[in-house]
Amino acid sequence: MAAVIPFSQALRERTWSGHGDSEGAGFMTDLMSGKGSRDDYISLVAQHFFIYEALEAAAERMKNDPVAAAFITPKLTRLPAIEADLQFLLGDDWREKISPLPTTERYVQRIREVAATWNGGFIAHHYTRYLGDLSGGQIIRTLMQRQFGFETNGVGFYLFGDIAKPKEFKETYRTQLDAVDWSDEERDRVIDEVLVAYRFNTELFLDLADAKAAQVA
Repeated sequence: MAAVIPFSQALRERTWSGHGDSEGAGFMTDLMSGKGSRDDYISLVAQHFFIYEALEAAAERMKNDPVAAAFITPKLTRLPAIEADLQFLLGDDWREKISPLPTTERYVQRIREVAATWNGGFIAHHYTRYLGDLSGGQIIRTLMQRQFGFETNGVGFYLFGDIAKPKEFKETYRTQLDAVDWSDEERDRVIDEVLVAYRFNTELFLDLADAKAAQVA
């Protein structure tokens, strides 16, 4: 009898190629390699504001859901940190200076739609964003600090002060994923939604690159 693959493992294996595409988009490649500007970084933070505003509003709605509640914790909350970063980067009137790009608008709408009725879809987006923040996000923080002279102001989004051991936190999160009693069909739906989230990320980086090119032209 073949061994049953834990859901968290299947999730990682079946979404790995989509994750690679997201990370490899040109905008982020330039930003991570030192070719991007401080304004490029600010543009990224601004789009994060709209995404996490939607995601954390969804978490508030889902906090009493018997499945989703296990994944929701204030330790992950990012919106106050993003707001503080934008205030530092753009000034007190930061909210008037930012607007969502087309992909961000679609991404936000998708989060709102799935979180309204489907805990698996909410968890797919929750997993994609927060476990990514706890993993590759820490590399981004270090590089942005090095390139732009940030200490903690400006990169607070990537600082999880209430999570002392990110590796253990991620392992616990994956154990919780494995414990959810989803059917095979539902697991496939969740994996497909994670791939949707990765595509949004890729398309967002392309939007950011296009917006930058339009400013230069």
